[in-house]
Amino acid sequence: MATETTIARPAPYIEALGEQYGKDLTALTAKAMPTAGYAPTVAGQDPAQLAAYTQATTAGQGIGAYQPYLTQAGAYSGPSGYQPFMSPYQQDVIDTTMGQYDIQAQKGLAGIGSLAAKSGNLGGGREGVMRSEYQTQSDLQRAMLLAQLQQQGFGQAQQGAAGAFGQQMQMAGAAPQFQGRDIATLGSAGAIQQAQTQATLDAQREANRLAAYEPYERLGYMGAGIGNVLGGMQGQYQTTVQPNQSALQQAMGILGTGIGAYKTFTG
Repeated sequence: MATETTIARPAPYIEALGEQYGKDLTALTAKAMPTAGYAPTVAGQDPAQLAAYTQATTAGQGIGAYQPYLTQAGAYSGPSGYQPFMSPYQQDVIDTTMGQYDIQAQKGLAGIGSLAAKSGNLGGGREGVMRSEYQTQSDLQRAMLLAQLQQQGFGQAQQGAAGAFGQQMQMAGAAPQFQGRDIATLGSAGAIQQAQTQATLDAQREANRLAAYEPYERLGYMGAGIGNVLGGMQGQYQTTVQPNQSALQQAMGILGTGIGAYKTFTG
């Protein structure tokens, strides 16, 4: 029995393209993909962010920024808190005031002597009683005046200490707020710069990826184009191969023909 084989082949230039495509594909895929050039990269902290972190975590600047003011406020409280606010002229005022009082008191004693002389009791018992009563009353008033001056100075010092205590407490609350604003401003500015740096890194990574994949895409376009050409074309030429039958094949053919005829005549 004869066997007939038909081979349909594309045009020679199409075959040449296919052969070249196979070579290029083999050569390209044999190389390792340079993935390091477009691996994800995280932008580091901006200097402003580092400054914000340093300020926020440094004792006395971010953490515990209120402590110096609390310590100073504590110095203005307690039994001796008033002392720094005592007027340096307090004793001078007291000495001057008491000196004037003593002068006036002596004048009062002199007046008692004059009255005693006029009344004829100079040096008598009545004059002595008058002087004693006057001195007692004068000493009492002197002591009251001295106590009043001292109390006035102490009260003013207490007010000064209370005012300074309140100011320090206000600063203890305000300092962290102001420093917090600085930290937040530095952090925000640093975040903007970090985002810009990250965008630059991402753009560079994408550029590296495109450059790495460009040969594959180009080869893919070539393969797709060859496929389209092959899909739209039929074979340009055909070759038919019909081998000669052997003796056995010829005998089997004759035998088959005879058997077929016998079956036909015998029903």
